Amino acid sequence: MNIRVDLEKTGITEEDIMEYQDKIFDISRDLLTRANLQNDFVGWLKLPTKHDKKEFEEIKKAAEQIRSNSEVFIVIGIGGSYLGARAVIDSLTNNFYNLQKESLRKGPKILYVGNNLSESYINDLIDLVLDKEVSINVISKSGTTTEPAIAFRIFRTLLEEKYGIEKAKKRIFVTTDKEKGALKQLADKQGYKTFVIPDNIGGRYSALTPVGLLPIAVAGINIDELMEGARFAEDKYLDDSVKYNACYRYAIARNILYNDGKTIEVLANYEPKLHYITEWWKQLFGESEGKGQKGIFPVGMDFTTDLHSLGQYMQEGRRVLLETVLEVKESNTDITIKPDEDNIDNLNFLEGKTISFVNKMALEGTIKAHVTGGVPNIKISLERLDSRTIGHLIYFFEKACAVSGNLLMVNPFNQPGVEEYKKNMFELLGKPEEIKKPEKDGKPKSAGRPRKAEKAKETKEPKRSKKETKTKEPKRSKKETKAKEPKETKKVKEPKKKKETPKAKRLKE
Repeated sequence: MNIRVDLEKTGITEEDIMEYQDKIFDISRDLLTRANLQNDFVGWLKLPTKHDKKEFEEIKKAAEQIRSNSEVFIVIGIGGSYLGARAVIDSLTNNFYNLQKESLRKGPKILYVGNNLSESYINDLIDLVLDKEVSINVISKSGTTTEPAIAFRIFRTLLEEKYGIEKAKKRIFVTTDKEKGALKQLADKQGYKTFVIPDNIGGRYSALTPVGLLPIAVAGINIDELMEGARFAEDKYLDDSVKYNACYRYAIARNILYNDGKTIEVLANYEPKLHYITEWWKQLFGESEGKGQKGIFPVGMDFTTDLHSLGQYMQEGRRVLLETVLEVKESNTDITIKPDEDNIDNLNFLEGKTISFVNKMALEGTIKAHVTGGVPNIKISLERLDSRTIGHLIYFFEKACAVSGNLLMVNPFNQPGVEEYKKNMFELLGKPEEIKKPEKDGKPKSAGRPRKAEKAKETKEPKRSKKETKTKEPKRSKKETKAKEPKETKKVKEPKKKKETPKAKRLKE
């Protein structure tokens, strides 16, 4: 289950790495301290050893139930609520898992919804599962995230119409907050089986929580071995020495190259099963580091496929790229190339060689070409694709990301920027504005008409004089404004100063 990081082709010296020792020590100590806090988002750091063992066993029981009565298992979630599960499932099952005969699969077909807003996708999925035995797992901390919330409405209704409300309840599994949120309220009311998203673990760090573990277990993957690999990594990467800690060395190398102008990182794999590992990695690093006009932009490529579309840019495009290659050293299966009598394709020189050998030479040849072309290369080697190794890899990337974000001096555990598009979308959809918390005057701000309760409160204030009423209403005279609200007067008197400040900043820049 070991993982090796090779920085030989990055141009980075050992002295460069060692300069980060003190910073890494401070970051490591800080993360360990915060891992014990329930109001922070560093709970993933000790999750492999401190996860809820009782709930872990409940997950295995629920997975067994689903496998026994379901032909299709639908995972409803978006972002971290589904990418981790899909990454592990795709990397550890047959490339054509859902197309295999039932006797060859270890679990039901696993399909995903709630990760887009495509009407054709949802309708096609409905058509596909109408005559199948179905169970669903909706994954959402709040229950109000648009894409999964819409999908859950649709497929909850589908199950209730198919099985009846009471029987449908036994086929709906909810992964959400322990105590609060719309989804938690609904689950409690309906009696759905629930699993907990820990308060101190964010979505993109949640692959090894019930968020990922239930779908992974339903696919027949050994989650005990998965967590064993993560526990191995937790212990291994406690070493504060940047000379020996591969996780820290990867984080440091990324930051050295970023400071050298390499602002785009390509994570390339040569194994189709790792496609969703790359997708999960993109969210992990993209949401963690892309803040304050800073951060490496994460890009995923599937080689050798993408060499025939993006290979030209990799070789001769703008030199802002760094490349990290995921290498799988041992294959679980292989094919030996046989000779052809006509040799029309001129490939008889490959006679006796295996496909894995050819793939390995493609990897080495591509690295050599890209390095020659000015793209520094980091190689991360996995022994093989199995549960322990993937558990190790997930923890490796999570910790490397947290450390890298701290080196960049950003908070790697929040994502304030993702709210902006939602505001615009909801405005275009005509979503009513929420009633905000009361201000100092005791009145909540609202864009709409006041609710009945608010109207009643307003009518029950006859004791105020007309003067008092006027001073507290939005329409105020200039004299009243000046006398009673000097802060607002400053804003009125100094508009030019506010407008000039950003201009002055831009001129300085």
